[in-house]
Amino acid sequence: MTIHALRLIPLLFLAACTPAGDPVPVTTDPDPAAAPAPADAFLAAIAGHCGQAYAGRILANRPASTTPDPFEGKALVMHVRGCDTPADEIRIPFHVGDDHSRTWVLTRTATGLRLKHDHRHEDGSPDAVTMYGGDTAAAGTAQRQEFPVDAESVATFEREGLNASVVNTWAMEIEPGQRFLYELARPDGRLFQVEFDLATPVPLPPAPWGAEGG
Repeated sequence: MTIHALRLIPLLFLAACTPAGDPVPVTTDPDPAAAPAPADAFLAAIAGHCGQAYAGRILANRPASTTPDPFEGKALVMHVRGCDTPADEIRIPFHVGDDHSRTWVLTRTATGLRLKHDHRHEDGSPDAVTMYGGDTAAAGTAQRQEFPVDAESVATFEREGLNASVVNTWAMEIEPGQRFLYELARPDGRLFQVEFDLATPVPLPPAPWGAEGG
């Protein structure tokens, strides 16, 4: 018997001892399609706080304004309120002291998320500058989404003489149970950020001006 044949004997023995019917284990990677899209995960993270309100504080507000700032020294409260269909739309009133004019509206689109700012007068009528914002241009993450200004909003800003706002980019961040961040940024260095403490709910504020059902 040749040396080559002798080397084959252990291999033949092992093959004979392996049951023919045993399946061969196959390792597969997790299906990427099974994971929720970042936009859906982001909405779901916010929806986990539906019905709750949280106090905020200003993290950044630069450059300093030469006129009285409407946010400085005021109680800042966000209320995750509009949650009838949270996978499609969530409404978050943003209360600044006794000013209940602002509501952030997050909507799921075919390609991502849309952020609009619903501004109302105390009688519920729309402000001249309302429903401005933009759509996400990138997938973002489950923790952060960015919204460059859209053409409709640019037209509104130009009509109302708010030319500095035509390059706005808004952003939101969430760490469930910890923090929520609202941000406005411009290329010229303008940066406004408010951070809310999601670990400590506060008493619910009044309904925002113009809200259906009061």
